[in-house]
Amino acid sequence: MSIKAAIQAIRTTIFYLVFIGQTVILAIIAGTIGIIAGRTRFGWAIARFWCWSNIQYLRVLTGMGTHVEGDENIPPGGCIIASKHQSDWDIFAIFPHTGRPAYVAKKELMRIPFFGWAAHSLDCIEIDRQKGAQAIPAMIEQARDAIDRGCRIVIYPEGTRKAALAPPEYRQGIVRMYTALNVPVVPVALNSGLFWGRNSLVIWPGRARARFLPPIEPGLPPDIFLARLKEAIEPESTRLTLEAIDQGLGRPPDERLRERLDALRDPE
Repeated sequence: MSIKAAIQAIRTTIFYLVFIGQTVILAIIAGTIGIIAGRTRFGWAIARFWCWSNIQYLRVLTGMGTHVEGDENIPPGGCIIASKHQSDWDIFAIFPHTGRPAYVAKKELMRIPFFGWAAHSLDCIEIDRQKGAQAIPAMIEQARDAIDRGCRIVIYPEGTRKAALAPPEYRQGIVRMYTALNVPVVPVALNSGLFWGRNSLVIWPGRARARFLPPIEPGLPPDIFLARLKEAIEPESTRLTLEAIDQGLGRPPDERLRERLDALRDPE
């Protein structure tokens, strides 16, 4: 490991200590409030502070900056925000731009004491991924209730974090939700995996970017909708990624990223 990487690993460790410590404290406060009083303005204030402060900690402690644009593409009223998912940064970055979001979260997170109670009080939608397609009807019913409460649904169509430039794997949950709810879908492209990868032990400096794209209207046939969603998210995420690489990364590209770059730039 180079000296630069070692220093960045230390910076990352400090961030995680601050991030985890604060998350535990705020989860206890918000979870207790959620159990006693349900949804409250104070609970939402805690959630907004948690997202805002984590963005600041990332910038100061690791050098990972944040830039989000295109929120003028979010229509008024209920909608689905369908985002590429490469990092936990995606949660912090999207939250401030979504009004009252209802995130789709896996069941395991919702079962964590205090954290799960807080998540329930913040309109999070639970999905049991072990049930596969059988879990989708319950997720859709929760999403419909959240829309009725004035929320915007935030879902990651691939279901899990993916590495930068990795082949996409969109699941059917987003298609069935789109069909059932009959609301616009706002795609979100991003490049955060370059800086905070799924299995990376180091968070690297640089400016992560996310972009809300023009909404997809409701009522399209499922196959056409899914094609439109991929055609919006994937090329724009790739463009944001390549722009960041061309501007110079503060991290050494690993072998897999180099292979994907070579395949993009020299497809033959």
